[in-house]
Amino acid sequence: MTPRQRAEILQLTRGVIEHQLKIRPAPPAPQVELPEATGGLFVTLRCGGRLRGCMGTFRPLGTLAETVDHVARIACSEDPRFPHDRLRSDELPRLRIEVSVLGEPRRIEDPASLVVGQHGVLVQRGASSGCLLPQVATERGWDAQEFLSQCCAAKAGLDRQAWRDPQTEVFVFTAEILSESTPPPGPPPE
Repeated sequence: MTPRQRAEILQLTRGVIEHQLKIRPAPPAPQVELPEATGGLFVTLRCGGRLRGCMGTFRPLGTLAETVDHVARIACSEDPRFPHDRLRSDELPRLRIEVSVLGEPRRIEDPASLVVGQHGVLVQRGASSGCLLPQVATERGWDAQEFLSQCCAAKAGLDRQAWRDPQTEVFVFTAEILSESTPPPGPPPE
């Protein structure tokens, strides 16, 4: 993805959130052609280092811009971890947005072979599932086994060692991470 495309996606994401919070009208369509959506994406919102929302999908919901629009809206207003503490408009100046554009998940037979920092993980067993983005293991200093155990226990509600059970499906995926270091003052650079 080009720097211009990355900037457009981040600008669109912020515009969708500002519109959802009734600060601005709906954002305009991106000014540059965005790559075709082949996988899903996640939008992570942090304010002062504190998580304020993180939602996503593993499948595109139309074009990349349409997927960004849908996921950004639910990240700021429907994350079930914040039912009584939704993102507020007064937090926008401190809000940092991260968009993870996902590759397609692929099932692996040897889960411990995942590459920390390169792979995200998705575990599924029966009706239980959970995922962690690739950057989480690096941020927390986890090795592959701890990453898998945390995904099973904290995200899927399974036993920590469920990833070792053949009945548990383990998938890995990659992500291109787009991140604001500071909120953008205006349109992206040409």
